[in-house]
This record gives sequence, C-alpha cells and structure tokens, in this order.
Amino acid sequence: MAYRKPTLDRRKVVADILKQRGDALVVAGLGAPTWDAAAAGDHALNFYTWGGMGGAAMIGLGLALAQPGRRVLVITGDGELLMGLGSLATIGVQQPRNLAVIVMDNEHYGETGMQETHTRFGVDLAGMAKSAGFRASGTVFTAAQLKTWITRFYKQAGPVFTAIKVTTQAAPMVLPVRDGVAIKLRFREALLGSKAFE
Repeated sequence: MAYRKPTLDRRKVVADILKQRGDALVVAGLGAPTWDAAAAGDHALNFYTWGGMGGAAMIGLGLALAQPGRRVLVITGDGELLMGLGSLATIGVQQPRNLAVIVMDNEHYGETGMQETHTRFGVDLAGMAKSAGFRASGTVFTAAQLKTWITRFYKQAGPVFTAIKVTTQAAPMVLPVRDGVAIKLRFREALLGSKAFE
C-alpha cells in the first residue's frame, strides 16, 4: 500500500473524542497525549502517566477489569505503545469488553527528538491488535473515518483498537498536575468516592 501522509490535527482529534466521554475513565500516555487530554478539559477521571512509557495500555486493562461497568479509554502515542507491544497480546487474551485503545500515531518519538518510529516504515499497529484478538481494529486517516470510530470507542464491545494518523504539528503544552501521588488520589476519589480511603 502506498504511503499516506498524516493530515489530522492531534489536539482537535482528542478534543473531539473526549466531547462524548460522559463518565468514561481516560488513561493518557506520557507527553503529548497527556497535554492533549488536559487541553480538552482537565478531569478528575483522567489518569496522566507522567514518565510511565510503555504502560498506558496495561493501566487501562487493569482499570477495565476492575471497573467492568465503566468505559475505559487509553489515549496514547505510537512510540509509547511500541515500547509495550506485549500489552496488545495480554488485552487480546483478557477480552475486556469496556476497553478502547486509541493511538495518536504521528510516526515520531515526540519526547526524544522527533526520530521516526517504526510506523513510519509500515509497521501496522492495527494489524497487530487484530492478530492479538481485538474485536475491532482499524487505522484512521480522515475526519469522516474518525467520526465513525468515535461512536465505536464508547459503544462497541471491546477490546477496540484504533491508530489515528496525526501530523507532527506542535501544539501548546497544557500541563495538568505533575505529582503522581496527587493524580492517583484524585482519580481514586473521583472513581470510588468516600470508599477510596477506607
């Protein structure tokens, strides 16, 4: 297949996805996905993974298994997911029906100098997820495709996986709280209420 240059703006994509979040739990991968989620509106049910490269999908899996009645969205980057590809296999085996893994794929390592990732050379993350057993898997290139997938993130039985091809255009940093303990405690209290500290 011929190479298709990404055209979607990641900040707008994440904002569009989170407009419909309701009470969904959101795990944001380190770097730009965290800034994008915060820019869409800081939320107590956002779990920001400062410094946790490679772990976003597994954190999402843990939440999905522990909270089967809640929708869980992992929003991360291609570099972050490439560091933890084994997570796709584990999620495929566990089959959480309430989990969607959404990768903002700009084909670059944004946190270490914009080196090209393997996806720039044809590595197909959606194909890997499909082979691992995800119920739905695809790659998004256009706004029309994104619109269709947004509904699936919230409604389709999971696990769901989508790689969204976004540009490398820089967006202003929107930094949420950076204290890991504070993020954890805020998230637990928002999720569990008074039971969080019993």
